[in-house]
Amino acid sequence: MQQMQLVGAEEERESARKQERPERARARRILKYAALAGAVACIILAAGWLLRPPATSRYLTASVSRGTVARTVTATGTVNPVMTIIVGSYVSGVIRDVYCDYNTQVKKGQLCARIDPRPYEAALEQARGGLARDGAQLGGARADLARYAILLQENLVARSTYTDQAALVHQLEGSVQLDRALVRNAEVNLDYTNIVSPVDGTVVARNVTIGQTVAASFQTPTLFLIATDLTRMQVDTSTSESDIGSVKVGAPADFTVEAFPDRSFHGTVVQVRQAPQVVQNVVTYDAVVGAVNPDLLLKAGMTATVSIVTAQRIDVVRIPDQALRFAPEEAGAISLGSRSGPSPQAARVWVLRRSSAVEIPIRVGLDDGTYSEVVSGELKSTDRVIVGEQRAARDGPARVFRFPL
Repeated sequence: MQQMQLVGAEEERESARKQERPERARARRILKYAALAGAVACIILAAGWLLRPPATSRYLTASVSRGTVARTVTATGTVNPVMTIIVGSYVSGVIRDVYCDYNTQVKKGQLCARIDPRPYEAALEQARGGLARDGAQLGGARADLARYAILLQENLVARSTYTDQAALVHQLEGSVQLDRALVRNAEVNLDYTNIVSPVDGTVVARNVTIGQTVAASFQTPTLFLIATDLTRMQVDTSTSESDIGSVKVGAPADFTVEAFPDRSFHGTVVQVRQAPQVVQNVVTYDAVVGAVNPDLLLKAGMTATVSIVTAQRIDVVRIPDQALRFAPEEAGAISLGSRSGPSPQAARVWVLRRSSAVEIPIRVGLDDGTYSEVVSGELKSTDRVIVGEQRAARDGPARVFRFPL
């Protein structure tokens, strides 16, 4: 019985193995076909990658133009009147009257303020009294001298008496002369109590009020600032020492102020001062730019940003500086001619001719940072120089932009 059970189990295992063999064969065939299909797909993808069309390029161009190329130096400065007169006081005292204020138009000799004149009037009267006293004494001494001269001729008086009287006359003459000087000095001081404008102009600052005490003993006080002509202004620029060498008198300049950011004012360099200005070891020089101000828009103290033209070429052939820095990646670019030697003016540009980038050697002159002057070369007025390249990716619509720095 037990032997029969063993034989039955063995038959069952044999039957199960016979059933599994077709399934394994089927699985192996499926795996084989899948591997073959994957290999074919890889081959197709590799062939598509290798046989894909080359990337296309589209050049960005700019026209060759005629215009102005100007190299400039940038500096900052302060707007000031061409001439500002400081009106002070020679004498001390209390301000009694003020006749001029800010923006007052004044004429030469016009009274602007008055210092209390009473102390100086008293000094003048005292000087005149001293003059009158010494004048009377001089008159009496001269009369005595004339009488002594007659008596001396008759030997009625000693010669020493006559000599002493003559010396007294000379002494009194000196005293009278001194008194006259004191009178003139007192008159001058009294006149200085009237603060008048020395020029025609406009009051731009008033530093005095009624009742203020002016002390002129140690330092002359500043009472008024008068600008002679506000229709003519100047900009005192702080130009760095690296740029001052190219700034010349007569150079044109443009500047803007914060009050009128959209308006450009024009001027000319009228002076390059030799005195350096050193602030924290930074050396600058004052290049004075003169400008007209007919509308009185420019006001004293405004901060100006100035561009001084140091070199300029008018109506010349010019190209953008980007064209000088561009070099195409396309292998089929064409080169015309040979490049020049190591001269700093030798350069080359690429132009688009018949859908191809063509290299052209040129010589450039003045460069203002935006445009460069073309001195010589085979550029035509109809040419468009290449300034950038726009490349399309091979496997999609994405774009890669390339511009020279």
